[in-house]
Amino acid sequence: MQDKSIRKDQNLILENRKKLCISGVTDVDSFDERTIALYTELGELTIHGKDLHIDSMSVETGDMSITGEIWSMIYGDKDRKGPLSALGRLFR
Repeated sequence: MQDKSIRKDQNLILENRKKLCISGVTDVDSFDERTIALYTELGELTIHGKDLHIDSMSVETGDMSITGEIWSMIYGDKDRKGPLSALGRLFR
């Protein structure tokens, strides 16, 4: 059994500014075609772009795949952590 106090690594893999794969996602705050706001093991992460779409998300692993025209990825507050919200569970 894994100790939950051990922090997982987090990776962001951006392919040609069109596909973003993220690991370590803990919650999804909000999303639309221009902005996706989520929380990761390393804090808040906001993705800005055009025609953004969450293709997949795994509650168990914390992996997420986003497609669209990605303009920026900005980290924010490190303090928010916790289990996935009801919104995040929609993407199982």
